[in-house]
Amino acid sequence: MDTGKGNGSDQYASDLSSIKEAHERIKSVIHNTPVFSSDTLNVMAGRRLLFKCECFQKGGASNAVLSLDEEQAAKGVVTHSSGNHAAALSLAAQMRGIPAYIVVPSNAPKCKVKNVIRYGGEVIWCEPTFESRQVTADKVQQDTGAVLIHPYNDSRIISGQGTISLELLEQFPEIDTLIVPISGGGLISGVALAAKSINPSIRVLAAEPVGANDAALSKEKGRVVTLPQTNTIADGLRAFLGDLTWPIVRDLVDAVITVDDKEIVEAMKLCYEILKVAVEPSGAIGLAAVLSDSFQQNPLWADCKHVAIIVSGGNIDLDVLWEALSKR
Repeated sequence: MDTGKGNGSDQYASDLSSIKEAHERIKSVIHNTPVFSSDTLNVMAGRRLLFKCECFQKGGASNAVLSLDEEQAAKGVVTHSSGNHAAALSLAAQMRGIPAYIVVPSNAPKCKVKNVIRYGGEVIWCEPTFESRQVTADKVQQDTGAVLIHPYNDSRIISGQGTISLELLEQFPEIDTLIVPISGGGLISGVALAAKSINPSIRVLAAEPVGANDAALSKEKGRVVTLPQTNTIADGLRAFLGDLTWPIVRDLVDAVITVDDKEIVEAMKLCYEILKVAVEPSGAIGLAAVLSDSFQQNPLWADCKHVAIIVSGGNIDLDVLWEALSKR
């Protein structure tokens, strides 16, 4: 598997230098996403909250695609993903004018599959298991010669995600805490690497569903833990840590805050009603974490006064939402 390893330092798959290089590479094709705040939510949280709205970002896989040389790019890219990475890679490939082969499990949200198709990705269906995703992606790679761009366990993805911290800390250097969703760890790895390099004292906290709490267990046990199954409304947070993301999460993520689905849904409502931003469950989990009792009542976080929350993922399956509402 081509993970793009070697772009960063010997210790981790990425570093501040590769993240800055990524920013130069992609700055002409990405959005500098807005940062929102709300007096109402500040009062609820008892501290200043800054919401970095990556749900408005369209170029999430641009660094990986633009890193390819012409010979590699000509054969296209392949990934296995049920969500936002699939759409981001499809769009990045479309912008470069190369094929994108997207292996999608049969239970993927329809809205996310539609985004892949909208951006020109070729959908290849597989069974909803990690093994099926991997085997199918391997076969597509063998048949086409396309470059595998892993959803999270890839140094190019990690470096690209790290540009979020470059933007955020340049605009708000007073931030003392970052809260980031965690799944396979690509997003939080890049964010943590850049943030800790710029400000070693900054806290980086992961937000994770109780029903997919492998990262919390991994931190507790000091090794990667995978679960036999996951059970959460946050479909974008069901992956497990990889060999490139785990060392970064192990060393640079200060703690993992777990929240239940009810807290996530309430945070989604608050994002919509107060911030006027529609986010999927995975994107709202950071707000759920900062409002949770486990954060609010923990003396370790009492001095977290300027908290930035990464809001990632705005793909809500409205058909499912309408069906749920009609049954009430």
